[in-house]
Amino acid sequence: EAQLVESGGGLVQAGGSLRLSCVGYGLSLNEYVVGWFRQAPGMEREGVACISNNEDRTYYKDSLAGRFTISSDNAKNTIYLQMDNLKPDDTGVYYCAADRWRPLYRFLGPNYKDLEVWGQGALVTVSV
Repeated sequence: EAQLVESGGGLVQAGGSLRLSCVGYGLSLNEYVVGWFRQAPGMEREGVACISNNEDRTYYKDSLAGRFTISSDNAKNTIYLQMDNLKPDDTGVYYCAADRWRPLYRFLGPNYKDLEVWGQGALVTVSV
């Protein structure tokens, strides 16, 4: 069974950094488009960033490019999300998701609920 496991969440002060990891089990992430979503309390889930190793391309939510960086380590079957200059509005549960067929430019779109594999989420809390 394919699984994604996130780690690296925690409590950080505004202006600080965190790096989230997403490890794939039972699937090779270099065969998938993999991305990060987040969900703040009481809010809809939103796309953050995604990566396609096959195409060697990344895609970001416009407002987050420059502060967030997505990357991959194929040897470790892991996707990372480096988050810098964090703000209280970045607080939420961060989810990793993967799909073999969704194009990169549509991965963060409104049909995210149909993505093939989801992790359990990692909580990120940014204090003032």
